Amino acid sequence: MEITKDIVYLGVNDHAVDLFESQYSVPNGMAYNSYLIMDDQTVVMDTVDAHFTDEWITKIAAALGDRAPDYLVVQHMEPDHAGSIDAFAQAYPTTKIVSSAKAFVMMQQFFGTDYADRRIVVKEGDTLPLGHHTLHFVTAPMVHWPEVIMTYDDADKVLFSADAFGKFGALDVEEEWLPEARRYFIGIVGKYGVQVQAVLKKAAGLDIETICSLHGPILHKEQLADVLAAYDTWSAYRPETDGILVAYTSIYGHTADAAEQLAEELRTKGQQVVVMDLARCDMAEAVAQAFRFSKLVLATPTYNGDVFPFTKTFIEHLTERNYQNRTVALMENGSWAPTAARVMRKMFEASKNLTILDETVTVKGSLDDASTAQLHALVDALSK
Repeated sequence: MEITKDIVYLGVNDHAVDLFESQYSVPNGMAYNSYLIMDDQTVVMDTVDAHFTDEWITKIAAALGDRAPDYLVVQHMEPDHAGSIDAFAQAYPTTKIVSSAKAFVMMQQFFGTDYADRRIVVKEGDTLPLGHHTLHFVTAPMVHWPEVIMTYDDADKVLFSADAFGKFGALDVEEEWLPEARRYFIGIVGKYGVQVQAVLKKAAGLDIETICSLHGPILHKEQLADVLAAYDTWSAYRPETDGILVAYTSIYGHTADAAEQLAEELRTKGQQVVVMDLARCDMAEAVAQAFRFSKLVLATPTYNGDVFPFTKTFIEHLTERNYQNRTVALMENGSWAPTAARVMRKMFEASKNLTILDETVTVKGSLDDASTAQLHALVDALSK
């Protein structure tokens, strides 16, 4: 696939993977992207997962023929992108390897060598002239590993962005960028909003026409305003839209009934509401929806003096990703000692800029007149 006259796509699609990073469901697979820049000197941008080494090296050979690449630029050392470095180094023993100092430390850890006889260590502001093209290196620590660099090609105005601006899904499956990019960002990069904001400020100073990430499709100029705006919203922890996620767990259906009744009453008030059963939905999607909306309702039974396990896991996912700038409401169920609301409130104690509503719904078994009145009061509070 030709990206520009001088830049060719060398990546692969993985439809064998079921759980990316052993936790994220990827029904449409994954893309591991790699690129080739053709100039007086040639550069391969990143490698691919080790399961696809042979396919990838065959693509390089088909593109270059008998010519060896002059450079391999390694932007990110996560094995889905760096897994083929050692095989590449053996296939092309004269090729220089370009990366950050921290990346070469990781190469020693993964491959038992840091390629000292052929490495070029780069840092912020360094350049690599190729002929017509010059590569400019931009450090991006903790987006989302500490060694990450991005690379800007000033000739074709392409930003090779490492994992940033990527998404779940193989490239031979057509789907909208936003939903799977949101789920990918919140799940994998969401903790590092401050670092992403720093990189966005660097990107604002570059004349970018194309973004080539390590996952997902090539992003072209007409898409970039929306893509950059989404990243700014997510990394600043701002809600995308005014709406409510009702996330519940339920053992015998009574908490589910209360959650569904709450959602219906909210809809009659004109609220946008999504309801998710945390025991059965994709957890990463539930987390992404919580970050998408401005308000969250958590409904759970009391369980062993705590909250139901899926709800507990969900809250932990939120707090470790710096969930903030939103309104949270609590619903609990407990036949003899309802304590879930108190436990949930405590789980959010260290979170910043959260408004936890005083209006709490306490169900004892199933909804009765008292808990229904509490539910109506919560509907009013959420509709303000």
